[in-house]
Amino acid sequence: MRIGPYQLENNLILAPMAGITDRPFRELCKQFGAGLAVSEMVASNPALRQHKRTLLKADHDGETGIRSVQILGTDPQLMADAAKLNAQRGAQIIDINMGCPAKKVCSVAAGSALMRDEVLVKRILDAVVNAVDIPVTLKIRTGWDLHSRNAVEIARIAENAGIAALTIHGRTRACKFNGQAEHETVKKVKQAISIPVIANGDIDTPEQAQFVLQTTGADAIMIGRGAQGNPWLFSEINYFINYGKHLEKPTVTDIHSILMSHLDKLYGFYGNVSGVRIARKHIAWYFKHFAPVAQDSKMKINRAQCPSKQIALINSAFDFLTTDSAA
Repeated sequence: MRIGPYQLENNLILAPMAGITDRPFRELCKQFGAGLAVSEMVASNPALRQHKRTLLKADHDGETGIRSVQILGTDPQLMADAAKLNAQRGAQIIDINMGCPAKKVCSVAAGSALMRDEVLVKRILDAVVNAVDIPVTLKIRTGWDLHSRNAVEIARIAENAGIAALTIHGRTRACKFNGQAEHETVKKVKQAISIPVIANGDIDTPEQAQFVLQTTGADAIMIGRGAQGNPWLFSEINYFINYGKHLEKPTVTDIHSILMSHLDKLYGFYGNVSGVRIARKHIAWYFKHFAPVAQDSKMKINRAQCPSKQIALINSAFDFLTTDSAA
């Protein structure tokens, strides 16, 4: 798949996820075969541009592959300014968020709330595309609610504005992440426009990935929640699509090693205090691969305040898991 001048290694993309797709996680997913990994959304609000958290989101130091940064906002000029700033900071692709269903985002008419105002959508897309000389992509949902699925109309506006690729999550904003994603709308959009279309939503197995690609005719798929604590999903999907059979699942020891590597990068990126705190959700996702870990062990891991303590508790839990699996 191609986005502007950039040829992706494959058609598997890591979705932008707030608080999750930081540089350590993007790098990890790329190591396991993601052809592109999109950053967390960066607010276009000028007051937040020098905030430590914003700067970390835009940190691409040493990052491999194509650097894609997602921006969020409702003001065309501020969005254009944010695009230029992130391009200067090293972004090679700018992605516009019109798909986030979060209440705090939609309450200020950003994210998927923008789909209610097609005139404003056009103004934002025109402003951002004209502000930078790098490709601009767009992420949307199927519509605002089940009675206003206007993804095809938004897609045509995007193509006319010069958007380089379009991602569609197969739910409306009202659906949030409830129920099952539908991909019929993605198929309709693919048939209506000529730019690359990326399907997103509930893709968490190799079989589902292949089904969505075949059903929608999409050029690529975007994986979000399915990769949480499961970055090797990209390798599994790549192998299944290429060879028609399943890649061997990682062992307990493999997962332990991957988690340790991930934690080391988190501590290095955020520092010990924030690194330990941010690591907790990732640890919980990795442990979901196993029979329930004792509640007291999970509580102890969550209470750890320094890397050495957190690592010691995790090693202890994996010692038990390894012994149990060998029995």
